[in-house]
Amino acid sequence: MITVFDYGAGNLRSVSNTLAELGCEYTLVRNAEGLRNASKILLPGVGHFGQMMRALDALDVRETLVDRIHAGIPFLGICLGLQALFESSEEAPEVRGLAIYPGTVRRFPAGARVPHMGWNELEVPGDSKLVRNLPGRPYVYFAHSYYVPVNERAAATCTYEVPYTAVLEAGNVFGVQFHPEKSGPVGLQIVKNFVSC
Repeated sequence: MITVFDYGAGNLRSVSNTLAELGCEYTLVRNAEGLRNASKILLPGVGHFGQMMRALDALDVRETLVDRIHAGIPFLGICLGLQALFESSEEAPEVRGLAIYPGTVRRFPAGARVPHMGWNELEVPGDSKLVRNLPGRPYVYFAHSYYVPVNERAAATCTYEVPYTAVLEAGNVFGVQFHPEKSGPVGLQIVKNFVSC
């Protein structure tokens, strides 16, 4: 069963609807105990990096979330849920991320129209669990002003002013910068791929 962590993210209902459409059993949790009992964790995210991290801290789940990821529990972060995996973000430099990975989430360059909203193509250089069984030119829906730079864990990239990590995959840890719950059949397939990991 998938555990969806509910810290008040605006896309929670859309994510729940996607799981229901796939026929997946899931539960919503808001505390550390729920995370400790999870066999898979999904962290949705929209809004502001600082607000999200402060919400996780207010619910006292930061340490448990990090422990569960390090213990090998499959984890999928959506949008801010991906960005939270890193040490910090230019959106809220004073707030520490989960620091699963080193690095800083960056703002799109000056002059770029932000937020980057709408459909854009994934560039998939190789095979990975999360992006398997997708069409040759998969398009997904983005809504963000900050991005994770391309790194060795990028399973797919996208280019908007600069290339950036659109899909992260590293062992049991997965993240997507776009919103699979708003990305039609491609998004459904990506969530299905996570469910089957």
